[in-house]
This record gives sequence, C-alpha cells and structure tokens, in this order.
Amino acid sequence: MYPWVDYTWNPIKGNCKYQCRYCYNQRFDFGELRLDRRCFSDDLSRGKLIFVGSSNDMWADNVPDEWINSVLDYCRGTQFRFTTTFLFQSKNPIRFGEFSFLDNAIYGTTIETNRIYPGVSLAPSVNYRASVMADYKIRKMVGIEPVMDFDPQPLLAWIRAIAPEFVSIGADSKKCDLPEPSATRLIGFINALRSLTEVRTKSNLNRLLKETTCLATSA
Repeated sequence: MYPWVDYTWNPIKGNCKYQCRYCYNQRFDFGELRLDRRCFSDDLSRGKLIFVGSSNDMWADNVPDEWINSVLDYCRGTQFRFTTTFLFQSKNPIRFGEFSFLDNAIYGTTIETNRIYPGVSLAPSVNYRASVMADYKIRKMVGIEPVMDFDPQPLLAWIRAIAPEFVSIGADSKKCDLPEPSATRLIGFINALRSLTEVRTKSNLNRLLKETTCLATSA
C-alpha cells in the first residue's frame, strides 16, 4: 500500500467491518476476524518502518481490546523499541486514545475527501475522523487515498488542524467508479498542502494528474 514502509505485519486477520468499496479486501473472503498468535514470534527488528494492520482495520469497534493490547505489547518489546517505528492507521481513530500510545509509532487516519459520499464505506465519517485526530498530540499522518472529489479549503483546514508529519496521496487503482477531482483541482491542492506539511504522492495518482511533470518529485 505504501512504498515508503519496509513491510507490513498483520496479526489480526479476517474480513474488515467497514467494507470500503474501493478496498482490495472486498475482492476476497478472509474469513472471520481472528488474532493470529503465531505472528508473535515474528522478528520485527528487520524493518525501520512497519505498517501494522494493513489488511483490515485493527481499531474497528468489533476488534476485542485484548487483541489490540496483545499487538501493542508485542510492538513494545525491547528488541524492537530502538530499531523500529510502527505505523497504525484507522478509520476509527477514537480507539487510539483508549490504549497507551507507543513512543515508537506514527498514528494515521484515512480522509479521502471532505464530502459525504453514500455507499462508499461503513466507516465513521471523514469529518469525525478529522476532528478526533486534531485532538491528539502524537506523531500523526493522513492518508488521502483513494482521493475523491473534494472542496480544497475545508480539506486543507482539516489537515492544518491535524498537523500531521506527512500526508500520503493516492488514487483509486481498482477503477471503482468513484467521484474524482480534476487534475487542476488536485494539483492546486497538492501545492497548497506542501506549505503545511510533507506530501508523499503515489504513482497511481498520475492517472488523475495526466501530466506527471506538474508535480515536483515526491519524497
């Protein structure tokens, strides 16, 4: 999902509650939600940045507290503490605050747009995600993927309030017939966003940008 992570780690497996229309998970049946305790023997010291829970939302409200605590306890292991940073990303970021934050972690949420598009996802609304993330004083990031058509100024205001270390922007790779912004709107937004934080663009965004030279080289 992200070219800037070293690898992903998924100790919580199964179908995701939020059933986002654009997610690759929707093409498969991963079975009932479960904690795979075999993952707790994995060596996580090999990577500098590890995305935990890339295959579903481990912070959804149907995931037991015990499972989340087990994952966090393993990430706190002394053998990983000084060598590895973990990325946690959720569309239900209110649960981040229900557990002790890790010092060696970045917490993120997905904000595809500032608008409400019915039928795209069963996740909490984007404005709710944004307001929750703005209250946290931790290391943060925002994923705008897949980017859907938006209103630039309100979305920029959300990002400014969240104050993330960086924003990652990507497009719909599966052609899910989502409402998408024009190249002009997207380029203007990215340029404005760069005055607020680091912007990391994914290669699939080129389909919307039409001309890759419109963007400076991303980090």
